[in-house]
Amino acid sequence: MHLHSLLALTFSIARFVLVIADETTVINAASNWGTWEGWGVSLAWWAKAFGNRDDLADIFFSLGETSLNSQSLPGLGLNIARYNAGACSSNSISGETMVVSPDMILSRQMQGYWLDWDSTDPSTASWDWAVDSNQRNMLLLAKDRGANIFELFSNSPMWWMCYNHNPSGSNGGTSDNLQSWNYDQHAIYLAAIAKYASQNWGFSFTSIEAFNEPSSAWWNGETGTQEGCHFNVATQAAVIPYLRSELNSRGLTSAIISASDENTYDIAVTTFNSLGSTALGDVGRINVHGYQYGGGRRDTLYSLASGAGKKLWNSEYGESDATGGQLISNLLLDFVWLHPTAWVYWQALDSGGWGLVDGDNDSLTVGAASQKYFVLAQFTRHIRPGMRILGGGSNYTVAAYDASTEKLVIVAVNLGSAQYLNFDLSEFSQSGVNGALVQRWSTQIGSGNQYVAYNDTYISGTKFWSYFGSNIVQTFEVNNVVL
Repeated sequence: MHLHSLLALTFSIARFVLVIADETTVINAASNWGTWEGWGVSLAWWAKAFGNRDDLADIFFSLGETSLNSQSLPGLGLNIARYNAGACSSNSISGETMVVSPDMILSRQMQGYWLDWDSTDPSTASWDWAVDSNQRNMLLLAKDRGANIFELFSNSPMWWMCYNHNPSGSNGGTSDNLQSWNYDQHAIYLAAIAKYASQNWGFSFTSIEAFNEPSSAWWNGETGTQEGCHFNVATQAAVIPYLRSELNSRGLTSAIISASDENTYDIAVTTFNSLGSTALGDVGRINVHGYQYGGGRRDTLYSLASGAGKKLWNSEYGESDATGGQLISNLLLDFVWLHPTAWVYWQALDSGGWGLVDGDNDSLTVGAASQKYFVLAQFTRHIRPGMRILGGGSNYTVAAYDASTEKLVIVAVNLGSAQYLNFDLSEFSQSGVNGALVQRWSTQIGSGNQYVAYNDTYISGTKFWSYFGSNIVQTFEVNNVVL
């Protein structure tokens, strides 16, 4: 062998040794965890404060680049908006007025449309459709940018439906606050909003949710800082059929009821098992919040929902970790065990690390996007509605497939020491084209690279690999993949 050939072979062997992966994950081409419906955000409370901001609408609901305070942000492309039906009003009804908790935060008081019990007719003076214009405007801005799934949800019934007239909860927080004679009134309120939206706002609500963390005991009218209401499971079971009937009577038969937005996976399991067949039959989708974080039986809730033929959403998630570390850990757990078909963040803009963008809804200040924003962008910008969610083959990998474009998306994270990760596509009938480019995007959890694109990764046979530093999340798009 010539010295030239020997040197070339030695270099090739050395290069091959360098890129041997420390861990390998095999993408499960035969798996199917559902068709992805989308990514979303709740509009209360940040949209009440900033509902007229086109730049914020661009940032959250488009995929374009937008400048915010000299920071260039890739749009998240969220397509789900959860609209909060308010529970507050300042009017007096026969000498009765709303009771406000002493600790209530002003930005969390959402104005409601139904002012009094005099008339259920939404065209009368008992209703005021001019309130809450900012939140409503942000929903319309979202729609203009491509959002196509809208959910109407309630944190509390209108204050005058509550036993203590306080939309922050019952005194003490452990008892129901919706008056028993107003079960149907609460349903009428939500159904009337849904009907009015379809006739006057240019869109229809896909789903309606009458409760928010209803089994929780912290909705205390004496200390509450936001709207909230405790509902026993029996009360939930009574209200749900009323809501279905009121929606149907208004011709909104295609709008589904979601329930019950419990705070944790385990509470959601208990509620599901206790609702009863009548109420459960009226529920079109199970909503759950992700505040159990690393705990809870996500798998049990998925089994219950799928066994009943119902889709499952994580309809609210949030925490104060601005680094994105907690977000990605819990999001991966959701994909591996919960198998939602949609995932919704709580406050897009908030302080104390809670927001994807730092800001203050009371002082009306807007700061910078946190690193958490860019971590989430790795998912929202690439796993898009209509894709089939696949088994990623590991607890650090999420995979999605777009049949229309024959594109495979893989999002993976390395939370340990720096290493190479290997991705095996051998289970696909066509695993891309040998030697073809695999585009990748990288974000450093905590600080560092925010959202950087690279063109340096290639398919080798049925595999490709990439170097992951510690606390790195990367997305890969592989073309010409066939199931």
